[in-house]
Amino acid sequence: MTRTWFANERHAEILRLLGDERRVESAFLTTLFGVSAESVRKDLALLEARGLLRRVHGGAVPREPSRAEPHVADRGDRVAQKSAIAHRAVDFVPDGGSLLLDAGSTTLRLAELLPVDRNLVAYTNSWPVGAALQRRDVDVVLLGGRIRPATMAAVGALTAQALASVNVDVAFLGTNGLTLDRGLTTPDPDEADVKRLMLAAAKQRVFLVDSSKFGRASLARHAELSDVDVLITDDGVTRGQLDGLRAAGIAVEVVAP
Repeated sequence: MTRTWFANERHAEILRLLGDERRVESAFLTTLFGVSAESVRKDLALLEARGLLRRVHGGAVPREPSRAEPHVADRGDRVAQKSAIAHRAVDFVPDGGSLLLDAGSTTLRLAELLPVDRNLVAYTNSWPVGAALQRRDVDVVLLGGRIRPATMAAVGALTAQALASVNVDVAFLGTNGLTLDRGLTTPDPDEADVKRLMLAAAKQRVFLVDSSKFGRASLARHAELSDVDVLITDDGVTRGQLDGLRAAGIAVEVVAP
């Protein structure tokens, strides 16, 4: 009698084969499971969305944790999406109060859009974000620490000490990667440490994540899905990703460029 493989069993077997063989072929999986090529395609797509593999022509290979990190000067891609996300983020800026802005190109765009008539105090560990806030006459506090050249963000013990005494109404945060299974990740452990402290300093945590970050996993996890109060992304997000985020209790805002 031919065995019937349930979806979760197929997924577990695919991952086991990847661990042993470092590759799987779609045609082989179709025969192994006794299902259609379309069912295998959906299985691989789901596992890729969870950051567990990378699809290639004819099958899949393991997804290795990303060590690559674009330099701050090279983060000019997806400008329209990031701008739309930043515009929606303005809706979460309180009328009077305190903010915490993470380093990143989307939070930088938000800094350039912050209203100047709301009596705000903004904390940041990012030199570019701090400069943008100052240009808009926002009361800004730049957190000290060692500056990472790749991101121009302050990290380390001095940054941690500063954040330990900070309590803000809203933190606006970014990430390098997001998967439903691994949460939110970034390539540098020191920046991950700072991001975790930012979570603890804020009453509300709003993540600004363009859809290109979904399905990516970097070396250091800085937040679980349960740490995210609101996630703002663009309309490149898939239905499966949206359903997974909302199932985790996250309020998701989707914007069109």
